Amino acid sequence: MKQDRHSMILELIDKNSVETQEDLANLLKENGYNVTQATVSRDIKQLRLIKVSSDGGVYKYAAAKSASGGEVDEKQRIILVQSVKHVECAQNIVVVSTLSGMAQAAASVLDCMKIKEIVGSIAGDDTIMCVTKTNDSAKAVYDKIKSLL
Repeated sequence: MKQDRHSMILELIDKNSVETQEDLANLLKENGYNVTQATVSRDIKQLRLIKVSSDGGVYKYAAAKSASGGEVDEKQRIILVQSVKHVECAQNIVVVSTLSGMAQAAASVLDCMKIKEIVGSIAGDDTIMCVTKTNDSAKAVYDKIKSLL
């Protein structure tokens, strides 16, 4: 059921200008999916939908690009370049310091990169902690991030 709903969401945002969660919930209901706002919110997060500016300057939902390939597009690289202040290794942990409020955005870019050495990551307000299995893996992650900056 969830996979069907996710497929429908991707189809709906591709064919319609969906500006709000309420708009998306209404479209889903019109297509036979009885959903709550909380469900729509979770779906948006799980699908990693982003808001993009349309021709009229209105922001609408869209599917994020390059999430599957593990490569960073230019917009994502700019997010890292403009938000990351410092990267440091602490044994098997890579700590990324960002401008205040930018850790979530930078962590999202790192997630999209699908760096196989990263076991998991946590983002706060201005700090990201990426955990790897080994010290060598942490160094590899550090090098990948630094190469983008």
